[in-house]
Formats: sequence, structure tokens, C-alpha cells
Amino acid sequence: MVVEPVAGTREAAEDGPVPAAVTGSAADVLGGYLHGRAAEFLRALRAHARGAGGAGAPGGGTGGSGDGTGPDAAAGPERDGTAQAVDGLRAAARRLGGTLLTYRPLLDAAWADGLRTELSWLAGTLGREHAYAARLERLLGALHRLAGPSSSVQDPGGPDAGDRSAGPPVRAGDRAGAAARANSALPVGAARAGALLDRQLTLARTRAHSAALQALGSARFHAVADAVALLASEAPFRADEERIGLPAQAVLEPLAEQARRRLADAVAALPLSRAGAPYNAEGLARSLTTEARQDAAWDQVRVLLRLCRYAQEVLETRGEPDARTRSAGQALERHRQASAAAAAAASAAATPRIAPATAYALGVLHADQRHEVEAARFAFGHHWAPGLPTSPGPDAL
Repeated sequence: MVVEPVAGTREAAEDGPVPAAVTGSAADVLGGYLHGRAAEFLRALRAHARGAGGAGAPGGGTGGSGDGTGPDAAAGPERDGTAQAVDGLRAAARRLGGTLLTYRPLLDAAWADGLRTELSWLAGTLGREHAYAARLERLLGALHRLAGPSSSVQDPGGPDAGDRSAGPPVRAGDRAGAAARANSALPVGAARAGALLDRQLTLARTRAHSAALQALGSARFHAVADAVALLASEAPFRADEERIGLPAQAVLEPLAEQARRRLADAVAALPLSRAGAPYNAEGLARSLTTEARQDAAWDQVRVLLRLCRYAQEVLETRGEPDARTRSAGQALERHRQASAAAAAAASAAATPRIAPATAYALGVLHADQRHEVEAARFAFGHHWAPGLPTSPGPDAL
């Protein structure tokens, strides 16, 4: 298995000029990056405070990754201002948390660990409402598509999208109308399955909405905001750390390389050779328990890839991922969405006393989303290592 480092040599023909490395001491470069991300967090917080009065909601976005790589990245000016502010909060929180983890040896450990835990809590709490809304839209769109050729749901995927059911970006106000349109044309079993999913995921979304509102008004959130405000002006480095005065490349690059090695090890453990078909029937022959275990391994790669990208942003004057990293990250985001949708379908199918036709429709929907999982894995392998040999990989993770 061939695994290349994340920040390898970039081809100018594909990605443009190689970005210039930063100059200055490690304290100046790392501190400057942390100050910038903290300022972004505070700007998003002010935007949310201005828009919360009119929007009355912490979200309403599309359920993307919140860091510019998910399906909500191109939603544009049509999106609600409050939702954009929430996305900004999530993106800044994730970048700050990832940077604090990668460059932790240079920072006060207790402070970095505490703030990173709180930022992770905040990003997760704010993201759940988006995720449930997008998951419901995805599943209803897939049910409508699977019902037959009369479905009005169009296939948005490209030749290597690996995601036939993601649908267009979701706006919170469109969800109920989409549910009604989907159910109106479905056979009875699929329509009932859609109604069951709508009830379950709408309830989960409502609870997530309430949790986000409570979080944004809590003392815990205000403590996080105060800590980030302090970070906008001062980064607490370790008092006994002498390396922070040395050139940035000499100090920060080895820490970023450790993040790349962790990613390379995680990718090497994936059965990429077995995911060598866009819709892999062999990959579906496993239990729900095995599915969850393997999905967790792939999701861990997604998290590590994001950490590597954030680490590289610190070391470059242009904070953009290379083409391969960006495409691989998008494939892993589609994997996360499809696996979560499949799990939601399986959970709905376990509801007691549902009709056989409803359970059958949910089973078909689960299989459809597992096919999307396999397609996303194929797309990741295609973007990550195009010359991957077909030697057998590990049978299980």
C-alpha cells in the first residue's frame, strides 16, 4: 500500500504556485495564527449576536463540516445570516482546537487542553442541528429516488462524486416542504418510512436546537468566549520552552510532521485495496456492529486529515489545502454523511411494531446509503493514492 504524506510536493499545473513558507520565530508565527483564528471567532460571535434577534435560531444551515469543505461551503448569500455566523463559530473553534492539539508541546498544557475541550464541545453542540436537518433531507431524497423513475429528485453527483443521494444544500425552512413532496409520490411502505424518519429526526433536530440555544446562553459558553478573547491578544506559551524563539520552520515543521505521520498510519490501516470499486458489494457483507467499527476508523482519518490541514495552514502564507487533500477531505465528508444516514435508517427500522412494508423500505434505504459509503471510500482511495496496488488489505479493522 502506498501512502504519501499530506504536504508533499505540489504540482504547479494542478495547484498553482507552491505557497511561500512563513518567516519569523515560532512564537510570532504560531501566536499570529492563533490570534487570527480567535479574531475570526469573535467576529462570528458578534455577527451571531446581531442576527440572533431576527433569526431566533442558532442554526438553519446545511449540516456541512463548518470549515469550508462541506456541502454548505458554496451556499452563498442565500443562507441565513445567523447560520453563517454559526458556521463561522464552528470553523474557528475547530481550527483553534486542532492547532492547540498539534502544537501543544509549545503551549501551556493545562490551558491548551482545557480550551480545546471546550471548543470541541461548542463545535459539536452547534453542529448537531445542522446535521439532523441535512440527514433528513438526504434520506427523504433517497427514498424518493428509490421509489421509481417518476421521482423528481435529480442526481447531483458528478462522475467521481460517490454520493448519489446527498441532494442540494438544505435550508431549514425547506425541510417540511421537501418531506411533503417526497411522501406524496412514494409507495405506501416508503411513504411510511419517510414519515417515521421525519418524526424521529425532526424530534432530534428540535432537541439539538434547544441544546444549542441553551449552550449559547450558558456560563460555559461565555467562559469560552472570554478565553478566546484573551487568546486574540496573547498566546500562553510554556514558560520553560526555549524553542519558541527559534525560526518557525525549524520548530513547527516537526510537530506538523508528527500529525502527518499519524494520518499516514491511520490511512495505512484502512482496507483501501478492498474499497477498489465505486459501489462495492463485498463491502456490504458485514453486520451493523462491524459497519460502526469500520465507519469509526474512516471517520478518524477524516479528523486526522483536517488536523493536518490546519497544521499546514500555520506554516504557509496561503491557508488553502492542496487539490488532493481537498478532494480526499470531501470524499470523507460524504462518507460521514452517508454512514450517519445509514445508521439513522437502521435505527428507524428497529422501531417496534412497524409494518413489514415500512421495515422493507428502510432496509432498502439502509443498503442504498451503505453503497454510498463504499462509493465514498472508493473516491477517497482514488484521490489519495491513484496508483494504489490491488494487493489484499486487512479483512477487518
